[in-house]
Amino acid sequence: MNFRTNYDKINQLNKENGVCNMLEKINSPQDIKKLTIPEIEQLAQEIREYILQIVSENGGHLASNLGVVELTLALHRVFSVPTDKIVWDVGHQTYVHKILTGRREDLKTLRKLEGIAGFPKTKESECDCFNTGHSSTSISAALGMARARNLKGEKHDVIAVIGDGALTGGMALEALNDAGFSKCKMTVILNDNEMSISKNIGGLNLFLSKLRTKRLYTKSNISLKRKISKIPGVGKPFVRLVQKVKRSIKQLIIPKMFFEDIGFTYLGPVDGHNIEELESILRLSKQVDTPVLIHVLTKKGKGYSIAEKNPDKFHATGPFERETGNAKKAKGLDYSKVFGQKLVSLAKENKKIVAVTASMKDGTGLTAFAQEFPDRFFDIGIAEQHAITMAAGMAKEGMIPVVPIYSSFYQRAYDQVIHDVAMQNLPVIFCVDRAGVVGADGETHQGTLDMAFFRLVPNLSIMAPKDFQELEDMLEEATKWERPVVIRYPRGGEDLTVNLGDQNKVEYGKAEMIQEGREITIIAIGKMVARAKRVAEILAKEGKSVEIINSRFLKPLDEKMILSSLRKTKQAITLEDGTIINGLGTAVKELVMKERENNPSGDIIKVKTFAYPDEYIPHGSVEQLEKMYGLSEEQIAKEVVQFITS
Repeated sequence: MNFRTNYDKINQLNKENGVCNMLEKINSPQDIKKLTIPEIEQLAQEIREYILQIVSENGGHLASNLGVVELTLALHRVFSVPTDKIVWDVGHQTYVHKILTGRREDLKTLRKLEGIAGFPKTKESECDCFNTGHSSTSISAALGMARARNLKGEKHDVIAVIGDGALTGGMALEALNDAGFSKCKMTVILNDNEMSISKNIGGLNLFLSKLRTKRLYTKSNISLKRKISKIPGVGKPFVRLVQKVKRSIKQLIIPKMFFEDIGFTYLGPVDGHNIEELESILRLSKQVDTPVLIHVLTKKGKGYSIAEKNPDKFHATGPFERETGNAKKAKGLDYSKVFGQKLVSLAKENKKIVAVTASMKDGTGLTAFAQEFPDRFFDIGIAEQHAITMAAGMAKEGMIPVVPIYSSFYQRAYDQVIHDVAMQNLPVIFCVDRAGVVGADGETHQGTLDMAFFRLVPNLSIMAPKDFQELEDMLEEATKWERPVVIRYPRGGEDLTVNLGDQNKVEYGKAEMIQEGREITIIAIGKMVARAKRVAEILAKEGKSVEIINSRFLKPLDEKMILSSLRKTKQAITLEDGTIINGLGTAVKELVMKERENNPSGDIIKVKTFAYPDEYIPHGSVEQLEKMYGLSEEQIAKEVVQFITS
């Protein structure tokens, strides 16, 4: 990979002008503690350029990382990791943290197979104290660490860094409630990148923050209250009046009184791009022995004007051209877009259809729906549990809620799927986007578990399309069935390298025969149907006759078609892009066992499953990961030949 672009040009210009390159001198957090404020400001500029260069080449989370450069520098100058613990919420904004903790050169391998991860990883560095890939988790983890510290009699600091969007998650609010009540010493940094900053208000609040943290002020304030309260007749009413006026003024100046009401000392807001102010308020927080919340105002995409104007586009991005911000590889039609287009067309005909998203409107293809039907579109923030139960309420009252959420995020709402939807058999359509392996985001975002955990839920039907047309058909049919349905589909586009034949109408619980054969049956689901076709083509060149069944449904399984094929070929393989446990392979093997129990003297039927193992899948490209786990067509075909002849 060639990094000799703008970053290297700036370095060369700095050297020619007698300016020292700061970034090359930083190998640990201790190195930045020695720098002056002007040197830190220069370092911040160099870090932004370095991150911009790498993300433009590799892809990754850009806007959020550009927004936390000064905040991360200040954290590492005031606190000392790994002794002090910094828990980053979601974790995608830790590129600066990784640079400062000895992984500057490693960042060039960002999101690559066996390279550095895009999220905190405890296995990667002792400075990463907790793995975080999903939202709203940092405060809970940090509070647990702080309580463990107290139990062990230790004295280090614990800090949670959480974005304003993540506070919509119920878990974050639960943790805030507990932390405030606990009186446990810890710091929560609210990284607010949605609000603009006023210098006057920010300066006044910084002054009030300093004042409130001084023990002398606290003691004298209490003492004065006691003395005034003792004045007969007027003392106590006067104190109450002063407190009421003071509170009213603070409500006007500090709109975040909620935090103080639940037990936090609120500091801020502070300019998240002013190193001196950040360091000052962080040091103030260390003086407080109870929970502290620091309100930091930052700008997503800071320092790269294109990202500043389009922070959503550059939240997560593939490789792009620095000068224009345009993607290096043009995006074609994908499953999310096809889903969104079809939902709009269905909603025009059926006014009962509504769409619910958990702060993923663009990513799940709902942008057009939101524009076309604003009254029937509901973005409830990062709150998947609430999304599902709200959808259940709408379904109970006769609506048809469609809820697209990424596979790895559906894990967060499993109880709601069971208790609030499936148990009442309500017609909610769960659209599981990013199903299967998604690639560079790694183990926290791989969607390999959804078939396994959804299959356990009574009343829940599960299907997966082999291509775009089948997705459209499944979505349309699901709106008619008046029952809870899961439709899972992968990231990206359909496989155009094979011909899967004419499209047959989707019928409830019915599989599709792709081609007939005599020697072995391949039963596949979703994107793996195309893989099955290519495997069959390889085997055909070796004289093998292969039957291919598109399962379409994981639940209910088309037992009639599958058993008919298995009785003929006597051997089968299953292909799926989920875990080997409790997916299609398990369902087919259970069917074979039931057949054996019902017909003990019948022929032995062999079944081999091709799926991802019972482990968390690392980051890397989808193609690399498929080869790593033996799921390329060549690898499958080779094993099938051995399986047939064994």
